[in-house]
Amino acid sequence: MAWKPSEIPDQTERTFVITGANGGIGEQTTRVLASKGATVIMACRNAAKAQEVADRIEGDVRVANLDLADLASVRQFAASTGEFDVLINNAGLMNIPFSRTEDGFETQWGVNHLGHFALTGLLLDKIRDRVVTLASIAHKQTPKLWIDDLNYEHRRYQRNLAYAQSKLSNLMFARELQRRLTEAGSSKRSYAVHPGVSATDLFARTETPLDTISKPFIRLIGQSPYHAAYSSLFAATEPDADPTVYWGPTRWFGSRGPVEPSPSSKISRDPELMRRLWEESERLTGVTYKF
Repeated sequence: MAWKPSEIPDQTERTFVITGANGGIGEQTTRVLASKGATVIMACRNAAKAQEVADRIEGDVRVANLDLADLASVRQFAASTGEFDVLINNAGLMNIPFSRTEDGFETQWGVNHLGHFALTGLLLDKIRDRVVTLASIAHKQTPKLWIDDLNYEHRRYQRNLAYAQSKLSNLMFARELQRRLTEAGSSKRSYAVHPGVSATDLFARTETPLDTISKPFIRLIGQSPYHAAYSSLFAATEPDADPTVYWGPTRWFGSRGPVEPSPSSKISRDPELMRRLWEESERLTGVTYKF
């Protein structure tokens, strides 16, 4: 029988930090966890918008400012956060026009991957249980990881490939984090998940005519934000979930369906490339993990 949120055990006295929780999948994840008794910290760039969402959710829901496009904000958030149980790296940007973060990184890769890489590293000693990182079926859409030009300094920017690269990086990061935790003898776990396809606000920020037509189309082939949150909720709460499995829906080419072991590209399993990505991420962010 397919897993459902009704199977989540009581989460009283457990605290979750969720990035980008002011809408879409993050909001639904927050809503379910709060209904199970958890304390949820919504870590969002737009704190005012997040507070409006938090006010509509019953339970212990709090808002904190976090801008993943600014490493100074990431460091400030990490320094002001106490111990908690689960970090859910949920926030993301998709197919936006070219821009750079406050620190000079290509924005999609800088926010989706580097911001979360830095955040996780700065918080790792405060996390009691696990890290859940949202990748995407779009990770398969890039033929390679341009490890020598991750920031688009020497090649033409292609927004779809930039998004795919950022999601491939999310998946590889989650796997390499689990490998390093295991090697260090840590009981903490790192999970990579994908939500399938869902008509969230990700599909309304491309600044192209697609913004007006994409959501109705996505609703036809994908699933609701509530159902898309199943993967995150499963990995964040299932006591015996295998951290070496990439969890997500597998039907309709991964766009919808129950949470199951999901296939991933060959490149996403390349141990040498994962190591190089990790080292480059540490170099660029200045965040070195301590296990």
